[in-house]
Amino acid sequence: MNQLFARKPLSLLLEEMKGENRLRRILGPVTLTSLGVGAIIGTGIFVLTGIAAHDKAGPAIILSFVVAGIACVFAAFCYAEFASMVPVAGSAYTYAYATLGELFAWIIGWDLILEYAVGSATVAHGWSHYFQNFLKIFNIYIPKIFQKSPFDFNPDTGQFFSTGSYLDLPAVIITCIITVILVKGIRESATFNATMVIIKLCIVLIVIGVGAFFIDTVNWKDFSPFGLGGISFFGNTIWGQSALDGAPLGMIAGAAMIFFAYIGFDSVSTHAEEAKKPHKDVPIGIIASLLICTVLYILVAAVLTGMVNYKEINIDAPVSDAFSKVGLTWAQFIISLGALAGITSVLLVMMLSQPRVFLAMARDGLVPPSIFGAIHEKFRTPYKSTILTGLFVGVLAGLLPLRILAELVNIGTLFAFVVVCAAVLIMRKKHPEAERPFKAPFYPVVPILGIFTCLLLMFSLPFENWVRLIVWLAIGMLIYIFYGRKHSVMHKMIQEGKYNKS
Repeated sequence: MNQLFARKPLSLLLEEMKGENRLRRILGPVTLTSLGVGAIIGTGIFVLTGIAAHDKAGPAIILSFVVAGIACVFAAFCYAEFASMVPVAGSAYTYAYATLGELFAWIIGWDLILEYAVGSATVAHGWSHYFQNFLKIFNIYIPKIFQKSPFDFNPDTGQFFSTGSYLDLPAVIITCIITVILVKGIRESATFNATMVIIKLCIVLIVIGVGAFFIDTVNWKDFSPFGLGGISFFGNTIWGQSALDGAPLGMIAGAAMIFFAYIGFDSVSTHAEEAKKPHKDVPIGIIASLLICTVLYILVAAVLTGMVNYKEINIDAPVSDAFSKVGLTWAQFIISLGALAGITSVLLVMMLSQPRVFLAMARDGLVPPSIFGAIHEKFRTPYKSTILTGLFVGVLAGLLPLRILAELVNIGTLFAFVVVCAAVLIMRKKHPEAERPFKAPFYPVVPILGIFTCLLLMFSLPFENWVRLIVWLAIGMLIYIFYGRKHSVMHKMIQEGKYNKS
């Protein structure tokens, strides 16, 4: 029991940074902000906006982005405080280890795999849809057996159905390409990402600027067709409407689904060990990227639902299809190209973040260090775990449908945010003397509101997502019991009498 709740001392975390097996510090505030924007703007704005508006909220998706953005702001302040205190790889996993103990650290580390790896598969799906939409402009079609995942879910009937495909081949191919880029090095990855970010920001501004002239306010007349609610409690809707399968509907339910669109600002914290001045640069990167993207999301959601009635939104490629519906066929080419660039950068940052969480866990002995802790001598990247992440993402992207992946990622991410907000409360209480270059404002209001809003959105997800989360965590606990607990560095320190909480 002592080991399960043993906290990793801050002194040990900082000592690990002095070793040879560490990452290269080359990222500044602009690059970190670019990585954050690169991770945020992509599948969420180009794909999930359509699903959430069509299935959950209607034009009230505009308010859904506001609600989800507010929840993220609270969590962002808490992430920024921790990142400035403990500028090492690992993000929420490292923060949980320093405040809640080894067991909670393992749970959150395993949960982050759900966020980044499964999130990457979701993004790869979005990339595939837009790539195929782009090819259609030139009358090029991928064989049907390689267009989609083998099955999908119909929210109108509440049933799964066969798509007639065997594999989403484009999703698998882009995953392989990104894996190769990531193995090559962080500098090359950051440069590639910055290029993609510039392209997609230009496209997003074109969407807002041009699309505003084609808004028909009639499409907003039924602004909230499913209501402003959508809160459920383990599958039982307590405020708002329900779909045939029992899933909640409404503005808040929409916020729970499009919460995926905001995933990315927290990935900035996983690169704290590669930041030049982590105590300053990482908080700037986290908060700046979140604020920029929140404003753009709200504007794009307003344009999309104003151009096309929510019932007619194409859920696979909603933005480019909306421009096509109003006769702007030339914009379909530009938007599809921009969406591809945008989604590619999201995939890159998510797959860049996952191996760094594995690296932190490997340093603690919770996963095999020879695999997940191996750093390439030349490229200085965690190449083995990057390759394994690529294989895992490729399999999920090729075989599982978008709806299932997106909701699974959301509940995992919200859970991580709850833990980080709680960890700030605990850390302020346990270690008030610790140096905090950046502090979450209005303590303790901000972390408490972060916990409340994230739990609210978690309960607004369909019950099946809770089942999948519990199953995922149960698998993780088995791995911890039979491997992690026995090989833990903390376990060895306790046995040797070397453990010191300070």
